[in-house]
Amino acid sequence: MKKYKLESLELNDEVRKNADGSFIDLPSGNTHYKIEGNENGKWCVLTHGYATPLFIYDKIAAGLVENGYRVLRYDLLGRGLSERVEKEYNPTLFANQLHELTEALIPGEKFYLFGTSMGGSITTTFTSMHPEKVEKLVLYAPAGMHFKAPFYMKLAKIKGIGECMFYTIGMKILVKGCAKEMLYSGQAVKEQYMEQFAYCAQYKGMAKATLSSLRNTILNFDETHKGYVGTDKAGIKVLTIWGTIDKTMPYYQSEEMKQILKNMTLVTFEESGHIFLYDQAEKTLDVTLPFLKEE
Repeated sequence: MKKYKLESLELNDEVRKNADGSFIDLPSGNTHYKIEGNENGKWCVLTHGYATPLFIYDKIAAGLVENGYRVLRYDLLGRGLSERVEKEYNPTLFANQLHELTEALIPGEKFYLFGTSMGGSITTTFTSMHPEKVEKLVLYAPAGMHFKAPFYMKLAKIKGIGECMFYTIGMKILVKGCAKEMLYSGQAVKEQYMEQFAYCAQYKGMAKATLSSLRNTILNFDETHKGYVGTDKAGIKVLTIWGTIDKTMPYYQSEEMKQILKNMTLVTFEESGHIFLYDQAEKTLDVTLPFLKEE
């Protein structure tokens, strides 16, 4: 696996010029995105989670394209090759980025919206703000419900201590652990996944962005709940898939989510971890595609 020096390089126009995908300047910040698939297909917009950029959807995007859909996926601000902005990384910032992106690239289109992990909090916040844009919502192991935060998250909330943790060893820990919940993939796949993550983490500002996101989105339960309540009020159909041995966003949170999202179908993947959408993409698509097609 190729090694990268983390938090060492500036994300600038030269990097963008030589990168895969496209870039667009939005009021929220410069955003890296990819569009794939049938020009006449229905739109699917894919929102990733806390740290892993748009490549987490590589296999899901390929499956959607094979089935005739038009796919837009993008890097959240502070991740991948999107701008590291000097703002509070809260659900509203991310929802505004999504709104600006879709208005710029697919104005007037209604689309199927996907969110995984922290992307669940982002997409439900967006849906509560712009329900007329969302055909259906697909959530993979979503964040946003109350959970027992591990000790390091509690420490990270403390000013000074959190900065020390994230600015010294935070990126190393994220890179090392990004593939830990791949339970059905070989070592070569895991190393490729980790290398893609590390490539993006070499650009300065990701540590600051992920710390802010932890404080202001992942652990901001009052704010994330508003998005889920708004999504329920909008009557949007929701498919949620969750693995029973998810260590990042534990499965028990699905019980609270069922109380909020009355129009939700929950599908349980026994013995699956947090990133089944990459680790078990075919199984994930076997559940997702029928949901998109049903009336």
